Amino acid sequence: MTETLPNLVPAIPEIILGCGAMLLLMLGAFRTKDISEGIYSLCVLLLLVAGAVVLFIPGGTQVTFDGGFVFDEFARFMKILTMGASALAIIMSRSYFRAEKFSRFEYPILIVLATAGMMLMISAGNMMSLYMGLELQSLALYVVAAIQRDSTRATEAGLKYFVLGALASGMLLYGISLIYGFTGSMEFTEIAHAATNDHGNIGLVFGLVFLLAGLAFKVSAVPFHMWTPDVYEGAPTPVTAFFAAAPKIAAMAIFIRTMITAFPTIANDWQQIIVFISIASMVLGAFAAIGQRNIKRLMAYSSIGHMGFALVGLAAGSQAGVRGVIIYLAIYVAMTVGTFVCILAMRRSDGMVEDIDDLAGLGKNNPMMGFLLAMLLFSLAGIPPLAGFFGKFYVFLAAIEAELYTLAIIGVLASVVGAFYYLRIIKIIYFDEPAERFVPMASELRVILGVAALFIILFIVYPSPLISAAGNAASSLF
Repeated sequence: MTETLPNLVPAIPEIILGCGAMLLLMLGAFRTKDISEGIYSLCVLLLLVAGAVVLFIPGGTQVTFDGGFVFDEFARFMKILTMGASALAIIMSRSYFRAEKFSRFEYPILIVLATAGMMLMISAGNMMSLYMGLELQSLALYVVAAIQRDSTRATEAGLKYFVLGALASGMLLYGISLIYGFTGSMEFTEIAHAATNDHGNIGLVFGLVFLLAGLAFKVSAVPFHMWTPDVYEGAPTPVTAFFAAAPKIAAMAIFIRTMITAFPTIANDWQQIIVFISIASMVLGAFAAIGQRNIKRLMAYSSIGHMGFALVGLAAGSQAGVRGVIIYLAIYVAMTVGTFVCILAMRRSDGMVEDIDDLAGLGKNNPMMGFLLAMLLFSLAGIPPLAGFFGKFYVFLAAIEAELYTLAIIGVLASVVGAFYYLRIIKIIYFDEPAERFVPMASELRVILGVAALFIILFIVYPSPLISAAGNAASSLF
């Protein structure tokens, strides 16, 4: 009996990232002089090459590794978004670590390895590949959170993330074992078939609850959000920027794929859970951020709220809902990356500052940065005609079409409450007595901020490419 090799074409991007990361690790370990700067550039190049390969993989749904790996238009879109966010996170961190005189070649390599894990998650076709991708991502992220070993805050952040992440992984594994026990399969398609034949199985619903708990931790949805504010505040700022963008996309992607492809027949059971964690995340994100003084903690609660808004689309359980989530995530990445560029630029001659009051008078001291940050904050609040408004519009529209009126109304009210703390920052930027100026922003940060802000401001002019790409991605799941 001859064993045939699986079709490796759909997995080429992941293979490129894995092999490239190993080569760069060897290069860094056996160097004769410090080549951290070069490794940063090579890691960004590696992500760009893998992104180009993803674009050129033939269309249609391809399944390989005995159903463990699926490549479709949904995977293509989410992988491009994830790799883009990871590449931007590496570029944004260079000036920060240079100013902190912190030289670690392992940092960008760990981000590449985490990205490989995220891409495996996005393409997971069974519970085993889901868990492998999740753990590859998580193990790299635990190290990245605590990469500044001399900083007590960073070490504490890494430890908190590790302990709570291990707990969430245990819950996820328990859920997977229950699902396997009651359906006799790890494959998403076979689980869906078993769930159809065995409708109303209480054991399967228990497994689903534990699975959702593990996935909710990864998107930092309430009540599994405990780690987010402390880790965001304690980790180095570029690491926080990375945490706020790429891992959220991958976790939300696997959330969507698992629910839509493995449990479509018991949608009523998981919809109730998603509606609850969506409402809880939106409400907590809106109210808990009001009292925050540290801008990174505020962004943590903001991110919890935004994941709640994204889950509104998933709760609808429809193609329009999934399209809404994809549009929301793409816009969320642009808003988050742009805002974190401004947070990274909050540096004075004696070092970084993180207090919201340090932004006082930014509109006078640096009019361009003040204006662009204000636009990003207006967009995060969902003020029309900026892109953030359209992100919320599409998820709420899907919820209304699915007759989830209460969810949509609570979402709109949470949006209004959340607008308060964004508007308060804008008031500090323009109307408070000017504080000491920040040192000039690094050139690469200026470029990223300019592009992110232009996307947010001009989205209304030509939204069709993103909307049609999101529609194609969503339709490939149904």
